[in-house]
Amino acid sequence: MDQYLVDTVWLIPVYALIGGLLAIPWSPGIIRKTGPRPAGYVNVVMTFISFFHAVFAFFAIWNHPAKEVFIPWLSTAGLNLTINLELSAVSIGAVIIITGLNLLAQIYAIGYMEMDWGWGRFFSLLGLFEAGLCALVLCNDLFSTYVILEVLTLGTYLLVGLWFSQPLVVTGARDAFLTKRVGDLFLLMGVLGLWTLSGTWNYTELTAWAATANVDPTIITLVCFGLIAGPMGKCAQFPLHLWLDEAMEGPVPSTILRSSVVVASGAWVLIKLQPVFSLSPVASSAIVAIGAVTAIGGALIAIAQIDIKRCLSYSVSVYMGLIFIAVGTQQDETALLLVLTHAVSAALLVMSTGGIVWNSVTQDVTQLGGLWSRRPMSGIAFIVGTLGLIGFPPLGSFWALFKLADGLWETHPTLVGIVIFVNALTTFSLTREFALIFGGKPKQMSERSPEAIWLMVLPMMVLSGFVLHLPLVLQSLSLLPDWATLNKDVALLLIWSSIFGCSISSIIYLGNIPKPIRLPWQGLQNLFAYDFYTPQIYKVTIIFGVAQLSKFADMLDRFVIDGIVNSVGLFSLLGGEGLKYSNNGQTQFYALTVLLGVGFLGAWVTWPFWGIQFMNLIF
Repeated sequence: MDQYLVDTVWLIPVYALIGGLLAIPWSPGIIRKTGPRPAGYVNVVMTFISFFHAVFAFFAIWNHPAKEVFIPWLSTAGLNLTINLELSAVSIGAVIIITGLNLLAQIYAIGYMEMDWGWGRFFSLLGLFEAGLCALVLCNDLFSTYVILEVLTLGTYLLVGLWFSQPLVVTGARDAFLTKRVGDLFLLMGVLGLWTLSGTWNYTELTAWAATANVDPTIITLVCFGLIAGPMGKCAQFPLHLWLDEAMEGPVPSTILRSSVVVASGAWVLIKLQPVFSLSPVASSAIVAIGAVTAIGGALIAIAQIDIKRCLSYSVSVYMGLIFIAVGTQQDETALLLVLTHAVSAALLVMSTGGIVWNSVTQDVTQLGGLWSRRPMSGIAFIVGTLGLIGFPPLGSFWALFKLADGLWETHPTLVGIVIFVNALTTFSLTREFALIFGGKPKQMSERSPEAIWLMVLPMMVLSGFVLHLPLVLQSLSLLPDWATLNKDVALLLIWSSIFGCSISSIIYLGNIPKPIRLPWQGLQNLFAYDFYTPQIYKVTIIFGVAQLSKFADMLDRFVIDGIVNSVGLFSLLGGEGLKYSNNGQTQFYALTVLLGVGFLGAWVTWPFWGIQFMNLIF
């Protein structure tokens, strides 16, 4: 039985896809009598089956070697495309996280979207996302991974744009799609370039090839840059980071998945390709630089935001940046641990604040306050999520951040400083958000803001319990280091940075210091608040350049291409009109005209020969 569960793990994405397909008939205009709710219930049942299948398969494969499954897909003209699946404890564990979080998000969505009629579209897209993410982590083939990432990009566009009657939603969906397309375009170049070098897309074979490969440093660096671009877009890394903030305009239940596991899809690909990146020191350094810039910049921007969703969206980019640092310094296990601990804590934070968005008048944290007495469950969930995300022992992210900093302690002390600094800023930002929302006295906008309904509170409490018990789960799986062997210096730096960030933020935002808080230099505050003016830089560079190029192409098309075509047409029209009035209808006249035309054409064609003979005759 256990072996059967492992061998049929590939069915888990199929369960989710079936749930998504079964939800479509409840879209408006197809099934009306029952209302839209059955679409949600069907998906919950299918995700429940997927989750427990993954759990039982995980225990069956634990401490056993990975297995590969090959599914033929396309064979033509010498091209054989096969879907390769890797069934291992890591991949099935990732499936458990995806299906578990999606199950909680769907239960949360039943309460959040109680009065919404878009259940059919929404839950079918959630099923598509679950199927795509599960297939992604099981897939052991780069080309199939690229195809799945394209499907997820389309799913992001459709899910963010669910409420398409709102202008901000349309803009957010468009920007998310276009930004990811930029990264995916370069990723496709890297995928094709890697095939020409290695002759394979299988991750296992790529690892073996990278161990002995002898390639041109310039070529492999360019290929690696293309492969990095895709994860940059998926993980919202600078400069492809603006889409995540705008995508928050979509429904909060979809944000639960997006902020936890969807953004981690890029990190998963990055981790799988790490052996290839190790062939290029330049590419590895670029990964570290991108992660460091995004982590520091995102942490600074987060402390100046006032929208409840924007405060959390930048923390997602921050932790994805730390994962980039881990991959760039060849710490794959640390990167996986960061993905796990961030996913559950970020999902919990989104659930906590989502209830406030659901039944509050405003999303401006400066106009909220005093919600601790009115929303104790949401407040507790926010605290647990915050402690699970920062370097606070013994919760999960402390071990992930410690492992990252400890691995950098001897070789990259500067990066250790960045990790400590980012942890302090993240702690400051999350404490600030908690103080502005739950601390102080109730304000006009928060006087009537009761706790959310039980369908939204229940997933929060379940996930809070999991975050609190995550260290025990990791310890039972022997994934945590022994406390006695810890680098005490690194551990103390992490703990003190968390205490420092929490203390300073509490003094400022829970004390009697006049609000709003202003930095001594207004320009610096505006720099953080307006995302280092990245949107404005985009407008005056990329957008302006594309607009001017489009105008030039339009002018070329209208005045040159159309001008030539119109001139030919006008010449033909005038010639035809002239011939119409010059013809007399006599056959001999037509023959003479044809004869003169042929004679003129023959003279023109043979003129070089006759010209030479004429010149010889003269001279």
